[in-house]
Amino acid sequence: MDLLKRIEESKNFIVSKYNCKIDVALVLGSGLGSIVNDIENKIIIPYKDIPHFPESTVKGHAGEMIIGDLANKKVIAMNGRFHYYEGYSMELVTFPIRVFKALGINNLIVTNAAGGMNPNFEPGDLMIINDHINMMGDNPLRGNNFQELGPRFPDMSSAYNKELIKIANTCAKNLNINIQNGVYIPVSGPNYETPAELRMLRIIGGDAVGMSTVPEVIVANHMSMKVLGISCITDMALADNLEPLDHLKVVETANKAMKKFVTLVKEIIKEI
Repeated sequence: MDLLKRIEESKNFIVSKYNCKIDVALVLGSGLGSIVNDIENKIIIPYKDIPHFPESTVKGHAGEMIIGDLANKKVIAMNGRFHYYEGYSMELVTFPIRVFKALGINNLIVTNAAGGMNPNFEPGDLMIINDHINMMGDNPLRGNNFQELGPRFPDMSSAYNKELIKIANTCAKNLNINIQNGVYIPVSGPNYETPAELRMLRIIGGDAVGMSTVPEVIVANHMSMKVLGISCITDMALADNLEPLDHLKVVETANKAMKKFVTLVKEIIKEI
């Protein structure tokens, strides 16, 4: 079955559960899922129930779609995403974004836990993603292009929507939340980076490093969606002062930053 038919079947299944116009889609990164507790009138759909959806295998990712009301808007949230390092193809990693667009959603907020390579950052900081450098060694648009979804050669000059970035920075200022702005670099993972790799990534312009998000952003841009990206800096990935790291520490730091993350995202959604 080709991609277009699979998108349609997934969309129809979700519509059978919730048939209202949805304003904003959220993709929630490691340790950032508790914002779903603030969603009202919600319905929960496990990924395993949605046709053609894979299942999330990573701790800190619940593996469910949540739809309801947040900040006076209708939202759909992916509580847990799919990663390239889990063995999924780029097409599967980005498949939910295709379904969001099929549902008529034009605003996408993608979030992640990331290592801070900028020495001015601190663990627990939130960083608005202004741009990215794709170091994953693959691209979700590789292969056959469906013109119904987007052009063969999509523009990426404003991959992260400037209007949404302005809204996010204004909301952070109004809430007295210290916010960073920077360039996000994804690598394929699942291992964390060596000091030499971090040194290289910093030299080429990266402020934060992670293992997700950019494939979703590329596909969203392919379909002309407006994208806002937010990283939670969960550790300092400084090449000359690198401490051993594990996923539990990442999730723990993300959880500590959760209150300001939830407050900020809700305010942004209200202003979109």
